[in-house]
Amino acid sequence: NAYTNEAPSHKDGVSAPNYFCRRKQASELERMALLSSAQRCALKGRITAFKPCAPVISGRSRKALAVHAVSDDAFAAYKPTVAALFPGQGAQSVGMAKDLVAEVPAAKELFDKASEILGYDLLKLCVEGPKDKLDSTAISQPAIYVASLAAVEKLRATEGQAAIDAIDVAAGLSLGEYTALAFAGAMSFEDGLRLVKLRGESMQAAADAQPSSMVSVIGLDSAKVAELCKAATAQVGEDKPVKIANFLCTGNYAVSGSKEGCDAVEKLGKSFGARMTVRLAVAGAFHTEYMSPAVEKLRAALAATTLVTPRIPVVSNVDAQPHSDPAAIKDILSRQVTSPVLWENTIKTLQEKGLTKSYEIGPGKVIAGIVKRMDKGANIVNITA
Repeated sequence: NAYTNEAPSHKDGVSAPNYFCRRKQASELERMALLSSAQRCALKGRITAFKPCAPVISGRSRKALAVHAVSDDAFAAYKPTVAALFPGQGAQSVGMAKDLVAEVPAAKELFDKASEILGYDLLKLCVEGPKDKLDSTAISQPAIYVASLAAVEKLRATEGQAAIDAIDVAAGLSLGEYTALAFAGAMSFEDGLRLVKLRGESMQAAADAQPSSMVSVIGLDSAKVAELCKAATAQVGEDKPVKIANFLCTGNYAVSGSKEGCDAVEKLGKSFGARMTVRLAVAGAFHTEYMSPAVEKLRAALAATTLVTPRIPVVSNVDAQPHSDPAAIKDILSRQVTSPVLWENTIKTLQEKGLTKSYEIGPGKVIAGIVKRMDKGANIVNITA
């Protein structure tokens, strides 16, 4: 089965969905044939070494981290035209995927497979809730991952395989990076789901171990938000810091850290010129050192998981660059939970490189809103779950 690690299933006469090539069985020549001409040239050493672009974030903020490796530059000269963009935690809502599974049999099959792996009825939780359970980090992450890949089947059913084949770059917001990697064939659906399950559970445990929070700051640029974080930290103490965790787009940044620090951000926001601050309904301070307890388990699980070079570039949240070396991808994924999400840089880079169309694939329309805010004329289509 090209989509999973298993032989094709013919349960109820329906074969498992086929997203990508049989990478494990493919010879090197077959693998090369599946790549674009630019990627083939890169693999043959004709493209110069990988050089990360300058981040758009403030110099006072955490700089993008770049991973350099001889075998990690296959996508160094990628030129995106059509992107698949996958949502992260927070996109879930009770009722999602109900119409999707009714209309697309392949989507229903993915949920059935997921329920076998997870040990509970994921589709029932998505459709019926309860909301507090679906919103929990341990449940929402697998739910969004599966719903998003199920929505890919909706795209295939409505626009044909040609629409899937036209996508030449992928990216995902935080959790969505795992979805993007599965879509691009770097990992199987099952392995990705197991990793996402562990990620959600480990992040929930880290949040439970040490109270922390997140606040969305609206109406300021990143430099001003960094100043606000510095002032809030000074007010509550250096042992209770806050920092920018999600660089979403200009005027929309998520701050993450201690609960006291987040309280201070809310109190000081207006004085720094923020239009508003909104406390986020998340378990804890994602993408900061507060999530450090989750890293060890995630790193061990990644080490035991088979990853291969993605068939298309997948842009990392950590450094806003695509990576081709599976070892580098594993390292980045393990660091992602404690590193800021450079989504603003990712979208800006794609747009500057010539992106002409995007699909937001999965529940919600958060990504489309961000993309439109950065470029009102952007061509982005929602394939909702």
